[in-house]
Amino acid sequence: MKDAENTAFLQWALPRLGRRWAGYRKVRRLVGKRLDRRLRLLALPDLAAYRTWLEAHPQEWPELDALLGIPISRFWRDRGVFDSVARDVLPALAASACAAGRRTLVAWSAGCASGEEPYTLAILWRERLQRAWPQLELRIVATDGDTQLIERARRGCYAASSVKELPADLRAAAFEKREGGLCVRAELRIGEILCQDLRERMPDGPFDLACLRNVIATYYALPIQREIIDRIAARMRPGSALVLGVHEALPQGVVGLEAWPGARAVYRRTAI
Repeated sequence: MKDAENTAFLQWALPRLGRRWAGYRKVRRLVGKRLDRRLRLLALPDLAAYRTWLEAHPQEWPELDALLGIPISRFWRDRGVFDSVARDVLPALAASACAAGRRTLVAWSAGCASGEEPYTLAILWRERLQRAWPQLELRIVATDGDTQLIERARRGCYAASSVKELPADLRAAAFEKREGGLCVRAELRIGEILCQDLRERMPDGPFDLACLRNVIATYYALPIQREIIDRIAARMRPGSALVLGVHEALPQGVVGLEAWPGARAVYRRTAI
């Protein structure tokens, strides 16, 4: 498939699915390979024929939408963000919870892919922070709309390349070798890993920390970004933290969230 043909097709199809071309420009060839496989399955000669097929078969649009998920994830991705969360954000959230007499912090990893992000949070809390707040438990809810990724997250086993950015001490403490890979130790396993598409369903909360990194603000059109972030904010406690991707920012029009002082890509939920 020619790149120009692939680009033209995506620029036509993405807005119809509430997605934005800017987020797909760098990953268009990955999507193009998936489209090639879909064309072969449908016995269609090219993307022009697929466009005609979509217009004649509305039930194909969800199939196309499923091809557009970009599950790029690894442990400790964007180290600077996790450094900020460990240094500034989680300690402030823990202190606030203790002052309120609460025994649990609740974190949500939205768009968790294969589980690398929520397990990173679990490892970070247990190995770097829990000693300072032994009375607090960190409860993590992880969600993603892709059933295959969710199953991988529930297994909790990864290739060495997925954990190479994790500091060596955390890597040694968190994993054991089995099943031909590195598996998260039992005491770090996450109990709530749910198959939920953010556009349709969300866990109830309230949350102290919500991670929405490289999911909505990168790949979706602004109206959908605002709608989903507003719904997430409604599930966050006053003073809680929303973490975006390192190259992402809140869309204009979102209220109730302000930049977290000194932290990168983190926003504080203001008083409701």
